[in-house]
Amino acid sequence: MSKIQVAVSGAAGRMGRRLIAIISADKELELSAALETESHEKIGTDAGELAGVGQIGVILRANIERRVDVLIDFSTPQATENIVGSCVNFGIPLVFATTGTTLEQNKLLDEASRRIAVLTSPSMSLMVNLAMNLCKSAAKTLSDKDADVEIVESHHRYKVDSPSGTALKFGQIISEEMGQNKQIYGREGQIGKRQHNEIGFHSIRIGDDAGSHSILFGLLGEALEISVKATSRDCYALGAIAAAKFIHNKPAGKYNMNDLLFR
Repeated sequence: MSKIQVAVSGAAGRMGRRLIAIISADKELELSAALETESHEKIGTDAGELAGVGQIGVILRANIERRVDVLIDFSTPQATENIVGSCVNFGIPLVFATTGTTLEQNKLLDEASRRIAVLTSPSMSLMVNLAMNLCKSAAKTLSDKDADVEIVESHHRYKVDSPSGTALKFGQIISEEMGQNKQIYGREGQIGKRQHNEIGFHSIRIGDDAGSHSILFGLLGEALEISVKATSRDCYALGAIAAAKFIHNKPAGKYNMNDLLFR
């Protein structure tokens, strides 16, 4: 059986390098392209050397030059238009793992899904996506119980968006079941008592934290906490690779991690 040909966008970043290392050790996969911004200082470098696995003959380039079986994007929102356009032009299924995108960029992904398979998720972690389903169930059960909801997330010092896209997705899932229409980002000063139509978001940025999320549901006299914690960034890389294996032969359409988890 031939190997699945994979391209990685954002290949010189922390997640990109880890993806390349894991792909290189996976018997079902072969790295065919490694992409970065045209101005990146590592352009022209062997991707295997960047990932610490030795030379593999795949050079870091700014653009994809041919069709591959699937592309995994862990880059930046600024690269979205180029990556999505290339995937559409070459007919490449896309695992889109970049966070912090705008509404216009999300629309671009929706449009692309009419022509290619696109799997998007604010988190590639399998456990995070399972926790989202648990929160959906809890929110549905508590929707008429006057429950409070707070979301606390922590990530490494280099993360540029806040709250995390994952935290916002938890909030969206819960508000769709419970009806909260107000988001509060931290609290300070004499702000008055808590309103029941709000979800509170709190962000921590510290060291090399790989990411954790705690969702708290509170009633008078009791509380429920659903927590999920990454112990290394490998959970995101392994989730993205599982998504790539799932989507590489799928027809055009919009997919998410639930399609993988509950198939």
